[in-house]
This record gives sequence, structure tokens and C-alpha cells, in this order.
Amino acid sequence: MQFGRNEIALAKMPVLFVGHGSPMNAIEDNDYSRGWRKIAERIPKPEAILSISAHWYTHGTRIMNDEKPKTVYDMYGFPDELYEIIYDSPGSPYFAKASKELISREKIYDNSWGIDHGTWSVLVHMYPKRDIPVFQISVDADAPAEEHYKMGQELSALREQGVLILGSGNVVHNLRLVDWHKESKGFDWAYEFDEYIYGNILNRNHDKILKYNELGEVAKLAVPTPDHFYPLLYALGASRDNDKISVYNKSCELGSLTMTCYLWE
Repeated sequence: MQFGRNEIALAKMPVLFVGHGSPMNAIEDNDYSRGWRKIAERIPKPEAILSISAHWYTHGTRIMNDEKPKTVYDMYGFPDELYEIIYDSPGSPYFAKASKELISREKIYDNSWGIDHGTWSVLVHMYPKRDIPVFQISVDADAPAEEHYKMGQELSALREQGVLILGSGNVVHNLRLVDWHKESKGFDWAYEFDEYIYGNILNRNHDKILKYNELGEVAKLAVPTPDHFYPLLYALGASRDNDKISVYNKSCELGSLTMTCYLWE
């Protein structure tokens, strides 16, 4: 699909899902941040980045089309250094409009939010120059899993226009059960759920991922609320059968948080 730009042919961009974890990853040099930098070094430089972040969780689908989106600090009690980060990349009204035209369900423009830490805590490592346009699409709390996946399928056409589609959340995310003594280890159920998603992604069994609730108690523990899980479904929907799948940061920490990332290219 073309959107009327008179440009040279662009490389098809990959799709990325990132387990972003703690906001502290934004200012730390660790396995996660190094993994994100490796991904950026590996893939073509995007024309723009569309981020579906767990932290813009709304009623209805909302699209940011601000020319200069603000940096949102949607976290509390962290060191001052974290609140001094300003991810002042330009926005992308052009690709926001293209996204709005591609999505078939009801949607609206909304610039009341901005670039939140689900996005900038990753991008400060991937693209520290802040020279790539970034915009976000919200996660509709009222939509079922299949709708999020369908929107990913519809947005997939942006890949041919040089847009990196980024889903940012966590496959396993249960802050109520965080165990600070576990540090780099996880509960058995967290590993079980992460492995279930991992196996079905590699085998391209997307239907089983959409029906993750059929795992019963393990799914309830891993995904007590779907805000951090649904961004994965956009990435799955935007992926294609002939994409090569690479896995980064496959790990669990604090008992109930997995950091696994997937790249489709």
C-alpha cells in the first residue's frame, strides 16, 4: 500500500516486541539495554517509529498526531535522573494519518498523552539521537485480544513505508507478586507462561496465543491485567509468515516479570 509519497524504495522494516520492565532500564547499562542497542544496530534505520505502549491504556483506540509530542513520566518514586530524560523526537502526523486510514475500527486523534516510559526507556538506548519521528497508538482496554491482533494486521502495511512497529510491554507482568529477593529469577508459573508464548511464536501458532486464557491459573498469574500483554498482539498481527524470528533478553526477574523480546524481519 502506498500513501502518496514520492520517495525512493524503502527497505521493509521489521516488527519488534520489547519487554521493557523497570523504568530504571532507561539509565542502566545492563543485559536488556545492551540487547536493545544490538537490535538497533542490526535493523535498517526507520523513517518513523509507531509504538504501542502498555502505558497508554485507554477506552477506545487513540492515535497521537502531535508534531512535537511531550515526554510523559508515568512512574513514581524513582531517582531524579530518570525524570531528567527528555525524549524530544519529532512526531509524525503523516504516519499517524496513514495509521488512522488503515485501522478499520473506530479511532480518534488524541494528543493528551505523549511519549511514555514504555517507549522512551527503550528508545533512549536504540536511538539516542532522537532524530526519528515517533508516535503512539493506545491500547484499548475494552477490545478483545482478536481486535488488537487485527489492528496489527492492518498496520502491517506501514512496514513497506519504512515504519518500525514497536510493541512495548511484558509477556509476564504481575507487579502484585514481585519478589525483590529473586532478582534475576522467576516463579515456575512465570517461566511456564513465557515458554508457552515463546514456543507458539516460533511455531507461528498465533491462535493459541490469542487464546492464552485457556491456560487457566497460569495465565491469570502471568497476565492479571492485559495492558502489558496486548502490545505483543499488535506485533504478532503485523508479522508475516516469511519473517525470520529472533529472540532477545529471554529471562525472568523479580519472580513475576519476563523481559523476552521478539524481532520479526
